Amino acid sequence: MRRYILTGTPGAGKTAILRRLERDGYTVVEEAATDVIALHQAQGEAEPWTEPSFVEAIVALQRRRQERAAALPGDVQIYDRSPVCTYALATYLGHPVPPALSRELERIRARQIYEKKVLFVQNLGFVTPTDARLITFAESLRFEQVHQDAYTSLGYECVPIAPGTLPERVAAVKKQLESAP
Repeated sequence: MRRYILTGTPGAGKTAILRRLERDGYTVVEEAATDVIALHQAQGEAEPWTEPSFVEAIVALQRRRQERAAALPGDVQIYDRSPVCTYALATYLGHPVPPALSRELERIRARQIYEKKVLFVQNLGFVTPTDARLITFAESLRFEQVHQDAYTSLGYECVPIAPGTLPERVAAVKKQLESAP
């Protein structure tokens, strides 16, 4: 089983790429942070990311999704973000790295859960805010750099998926998936 991470700055177009890949038959594992935000906001917490427990909730959901996905058919899975992204998020938000995240980072390293080649969707030059994405373009650029630094420091190779049309970006991702051994 080859598990690839698709990541990048908020608003870079990851979700659109993933939906197209899913439509084309690839197994996609959903992002956890957006769902954690939506759940907390539905419970009346406007900005759940301000609480350090937010990071732990993301880690727990990511792990459950990764473990469930292990039973899915297919040779390739594409993950919308990973615990390394959660580490980058904690760093960006100024939250301490909780023990649960440290353990998860060690688990994915020791078990080689994800491919070392990370598909890094580059920003589009703007960000469209949503309820879960309240970030300016300037902030997204800083977050993008924090992500790249996190992956690089943990031994991953960030393969850029350049800005372009959705079909061009999907083709670039597929090229990377097909060129793997």
